[in-house]
Amino acid sequence: MSDKLATIKLAAVQAASVHLDRDASIEKACQLIEEAGRSGADLIGFPEGFIPAHPSWYTVLPATGMRSMALARTLFQNAVVIPSDATDRLSQACRDAGITAVIGICEKRAQTTGTMFNTQLFIGPDGEILGKHQKIMPTVGERLVHTGGGGDTLTAYPTPIGKVSAMICTENANPLAVATLLDQYPMVHVAAWPAFVSPALELSEIVSAVSRGLAYSMGCYVINACGVLDDATIEAYQASGEELAFLERCKGGGCASIVGPSGQILTKPLDQPEGIVYAEVDLNSTLVPKLVHDFAGHYTRPDLFSLHVNRSTPTSVIISNTSAPSCDATEKYGDQRPETPKNL
Repeated sequence: MSDKLATIKLAAVQAASVHLDRDASIEKACQLIEEAGRSGADLIGFPEGFIPAHPSWYTVLPATGMRSMALARTLFQNAVVIPSDATDRLSQACRDAGITAVIGICEKRAQTTGTMFNTQLFIGPDGEILGKHQKIMPTVGERLVHTGGGGDTLTAYPTPIGKVSAMICTENANPLAVATLLDQYPMVHVAAWPAFVSPALELSEIVSAVSRGLAYSMGCYVINACGVLDDATIEAYQASGEELAFLERCKGGGCASIVGPSGQILTKPLDQPEGIVYAEVDLNSTLVPKLVHDFAGHYTRPDLFSLHVNRSTPTSVIISNTSAPSCDATEKYGDQRPETPKNL
C-alpha cells in the first residue's frame, strides 16, 4: 500500500466575538464548531483573540485613557485559563462535532492578576487539548495587554489529518518563525487575523500577500480566519470624530479564505458579514511543491545557514521548594500561588 494522503475539508471562520464576554463568545464558538462539524469539516480555524475579543481599541483610543483602561480590565476578567471550565466547553464541542479546532483566545495564567497572552488553542476531535501557540511578539497596542510567548509554543501539533501549525496576524510574515514551523512539515497552517489593523493599512491586502507567500514557502494549506467588526464593538469603544468614521468604514468586513500549497486562493469571499468558508482539499497536493522546493530539506543549505530556536518555557522566577506553607489560610482556601507555566 502506498503512502497516499487523505482528502479533507477545511473551515475558516469569519465572525465577530461577543465583545469582551467570555461565556457568550464561547457559546458562539461552540455553535460555529457544531456547524462546521455538520458540514463535514475536519479542521476549523478561528480569528485572532476570538474569545473574548482582540484589543483593537488601541488603534482608535488613547492607550492610557479611562476608556482603554476599562476595556483592558474587562479583557483580563474575561480572559481564558488553560485548562479550565471554559476550555472544557470548547473541548466538548469539538468532541461532539468530531473536529479539530484552532481557536484564538486571550489567555491568562491561573491565579494571576496581570499578564495575558495572545494565544491559539489546539483541540483535537476527541476533545483533548493538543497544545497552544502564543504570539511571540505583540504588535503595537497589543503590547499594553499581551506579553510575548516562548519558543515552546512555536510548534506544529500532530492531528488525525497530519501536523497543524498556527500563527497570529503579521507574525505569519516573520521569516524566522516561518522557518521554524516549516521545518516541522505541517500539512495545514492556521493564520488568525483581527477585524482591522490601521487606517494606514488594508487588512485584506496584507492577508492575501502574507498567506499566499506563506503557503508557497511552507508547501502547505493555509486557513485565513478573520474577525469582523460589529456595531456592539464600535459602541463599546466610544470613539468619535475621524476614529469613529474609520470604524464605520471597517464595519462588517472580513477576508476569510483558504490558500493552496502553491499560493492559489481556493475560496470565494462570503456574501455576508459572518459565516464559515470551506474548501475540500487533497493533501497529496502538498507533495509536489515540496519535491520542487523543500526549504527544510533538499532546497536549503545548512552549510551556509542555520537557525537557533530556544524551545524552553520562559520563566522569571524559579522556586526550589514548592511545598505549600503550613498555615490556617492555606488549609482553608487552598494554595493560590500561580501554576508553573507548562507547554500545553
